[in-house]
Amino acid sequence: MAHSLSAKKRIRQNLKRRMRNKSQRSALKTKAKGFLALVDSGDLDAAQSDMAGLQKSYAQVASKGVLHKNTARRKISRLAKHLNRARAQKSAE
Repeated sequence: MAHSLSAKKRIRQNLKRRMRNKSQRSALKTKAKGFLALVDSGDLDAAQSDMAGLQKSYAQVASKGVLHKNTARRKISRLAKHLNRARAQKSAE
């Protein structure tokens, strides 16, 4: 248990930051699931416009340090790959 005032304050700050970061990560996951649902339903035009928003969201979160920048880039890349595969499959039909 922390005894000094500064240690107690640090615990409060860490809790606030952890909850904020958790909220942002959760929001990103929700957006990504919505994007994947659009791709799977075949609405590729809406998915393309949603992809731009997702990229921006991942970049913002990475710039704040909630996610590592390479993690954000990897996730964006995988989502883009999913969209591109769906496009290729649709054009092959």
